[in-house]
Amino acid sequence: MIHFAIIAAGEGSRLKEEGVDLPKPLLTLNGVPMIARLIRIFADQGAPVVHIIINNHSPELKAYLTEEGFDVPISLIIKDTPSSLHSFHALIEANPDWEACCLTTTDTIFKEEDFASYLQGFRTSAHADAYMGITPFIDDESPLYVKTDLQQNILSFQDQHTEGIQYVSGGIYGLRKNAIELVKRSVEEGNTRMRNYQRDLLLNHLNVKGHIFGKVVDVDHLKDKEMAEAFLLEKNTLS
Repeated sequence: MIHFAIIAAGEGSRLKEEGVDLPKPLLTLNGVPMIARLIRIFADQGAPVVHIIINNHSPELKAYLTEEGFDVPISLIIKDTPSSLHSFHALIEANPDWEACCLTTTDTIFKEEDFASYLQGFRTSAHADAYMGITPFIDDESPLYVKTDLQQNILSFQDQHTEGIQYVSGGIYGLRKNAIELVKRSVEEGNTRMRNYQRDLLLNHLNVKGHIFGKVVDVDHLKDKEMAEAFLLEKNTLS
């Protein structure tokens, strides 16, 4: 079984600087809070429960997640963490029986049909310890470049673009037991970023495969909200 998890523990500082006075996961896209949209997508794709981690400084978000009626149960962790990797570690510590999980952050925006294709690929790629969403669309302020071979096996994760690299990380992670177990070790070794954990996957010789999303939008600023809303209204062109 694949367990579904959302990291929603960030501060959303850049949006706050631009005048957004609510927790980032509650920012709406075409009238729907980002986190509600993601929960619905997970539910529609068969999630029996959605695991979510938030911080201690978002009472509005806590109230929304505990009082709003969703089509799937919510398992909520409330904990302040220094990074997304530490948030992921907290989710794993609370769920030590996970054999496979699909993880993303609340501000990672993709189309549901693309995600359904990704999940199907993850389920059928049983040999992959990690099955990562990658995209040729570069939107992030500091993208993580992903070098692949012709079969989309991931060869390296890089902070800088080099010749031949076509993709960046989409921030969508499908992980099996070997990759999940590496999170604790990565944190204990002092890593504080998801990108360094991803490099650890390769350093430990795990099988890491990429799945191409035509486009993934990362919402950090109000201009990203506008881009994401327009993107979601576009017809899907990924075959």
